[in-house]
Amino acid sequence: MADLWLDLLAAFGETFQMVGIAALFSIIGGLPLGLLIFVTDRHLFWENRALYLLGTILVNLIRSIPFVILLVVLLPLTQFLLGNTIGPIAAAVPLSVAAIAFYARLVDGALREVDPGIVEAAEAFGASPMRIIATVLLPEAAAGLLRGLTVTLVSLIGYSAMAGIVGGGGVGDLAIRFGYYRYETNVMIITVVALVILVQIVQVLGDWLAQRADRRSKR
Repeated sequence: MADLWLDLLAAFGETFQMVGIAALFSIIGGLPLGLLIFVTDRHLFWENRALYLLGTILVNLIRSIPFVILLVVLLPLTQFLLGNTIGPIAAAVPLSVAAIAFYARLVDGALREVDPGIVEAAEAFGASPMRIIATVLLPEAAAGLLRGLTVTLVSLIGYSAMAGIVGGGGVGDLAIRFGYYRYETNVMIITVVALVILVQIVQVLGDWLAQRADRRSKR
């Protein structure tokens, strides 16, 4: 039993590693990409139909591919970048690609919930596009951005379990090796319960942060 808990701790360490890397890239890549899609749409200050269509098509293309298939499709890219396709770091590559596209769409949705009148007022006062983004759009959409990040993290936890299929390690790999192939039901139950608890913690924390950041509730 002691060995099982050690394996479980190691597996969760790999899961946290995968999810942490992917979450970081979802913010670094997904936030600017979602912002680009939003500000290049019609009737906004950086309207550019070509960039809007390019960003939208790219995001929709990645999101339309089931993650298990995306894992396999991106194996050559993972091999090129890291020199191998096994382990949590390698699994973080397709996870990051999926997370960037997923979060970018949620960022776009959160920004569209901002009252257009606030943006128009800032433009009327002569604020530059970058100032509007930094002082109006992002602060006003903060609650939605945090909720979107929470949804992304929850999805990444589920995706990371699938990464075990292609040797990514983590909780999914532990559940498959012990709970499925060796018919050790107790391992499967423990991993499922642990994942449920982890998701609940992430969801509750994300909702709390989003509520604190919601400007509309403070007005």
